[in-house]
Amino acid sequence: MKRRTLPVAVALAASAALLLTACGDGEDKSDANDAIAGAETGGAKPSASSETEGVVGRPRITLPDDLKDTFQEWRAADDTQDAVLKDVAQRIDATNYAITQGNPEFSALSFYYTGTALGEAQDWVQSIVGDGYTITGENRYYNAKVDVFDSASAGVVYCEDQGKAYAKDRKSGKVFKTEVTDKSYVLYTTRLEKNGQGVWQTTKLTSQRGHESCTP
Repeated sequence: MKRRTLPVAVALAASAALLLTACGDGEDKSDANDAIAGAETGGAKPSASSETEGVVGRPRITLPDDLKDTFQEWRAADDTQDAVLKDVAQRIDATNYAITQGNPEFSALSFYYTGTALGEAQDWVQSIVGDGYTITGENRYYNAKVDVFDSASAGVVYCEDQGKAYAKDRKSGKVFKTEVTDKSYVLYTTRLEKNGQGVWQTTKLTSQRGHESCTP
């Protein structure tokens, strides 16, 4: 399983690229570019990460003012598919928040990830913090497709537009901006399993930068 990388800016601003990709058996290695972010249901709106959805004790997450996650048509007609999308959204918000706070042990990570995916998510956050970066700007998520395999497992494929998402130096606050290219668009493939609380937890996640299904 591998993890995503930071926005394109990091590849140019940092001498050592973070060659990390997303969790999954596919082990698709990305450039040092991928941002991590959250999601919400509905049209193109900012993240609804502060909301509580459906499960008692669900974490409440509010992203910093300088980071926004926007989701286009992040809703499914089927109730089960819609529940899966909501938990994918919350998982991404949790990861983004952990990065901005520099906290790989943030409790919401273990709420929305499980198995090896959890360890990889924590390693991913730690790698960004250790290199002295955080993330800022706006991440846009779109083209989400859900496949429910059975009552306790599902898969989601979705795209991310990182054109307005940037790496930021944690100490100086300097933001590194780069030109938008095909590499600014990322395809994610995930697997989720429903736990006893009814949470759709991410167990695997892979990414592919510049995939034709996501580029304009």
